[in-house]
Amino acid sequence: AFDVVSFVAEDGSDVARDFYRAGTYVMVAGLVVSLGTALTGFWDWWKGMEREPNTGPIGRAKHTQMWRTANWHMTVMLTVTAIVIIDVVLRISGWDELITAPILVLSLLAGGLVALGAADGGAMVFDYQFNVESLKGSTVWDETEEDQLPGRKPAP
Repeated sequence: AFDVVSFVAEDGSDVARDFYRAGTYVMVAGLVVSLGTALTGFWDWWKGMEREPNTGPIGRAKHTQMWRTANWHMTVMLTVTAIVIIDVVLRISGWDELITAPILVLSLLAGGLVALGAADGGAMVFDYQFNVESLKGSTVWDETEEDQLPGRKPAP
């Protein structure tokens, strides 16, 4: 939102520059927080899924719907982190400048992907019961190639 206001504001105005800098502070804070969440996410991914014995230090996880959802979530969130790193580097290198279209695009892309990643993370906890007591009759923890979607009954 800060970047959109900065982009739309009058070129060279104090409002545009202040909102650009506020957006930069938010991006830096988000980047710092994402490093901690990535570590806790990796720990959950590693310790929260059943793994085959004697398959190395990380171990081979069963290829369940939960495993696929967690890997997709991890891919999206690591992509967001890479986009934000690029965004922050561009912002800091042009601290005294105004927002540019590429920075605005990176910011909007990061925001959209964060929303997608949050939806996946919510699905893991609330729909698939990741790291909480599992639902009876749920097949998301069974090794299968067919995903169970909300509202559909699992295949027999």
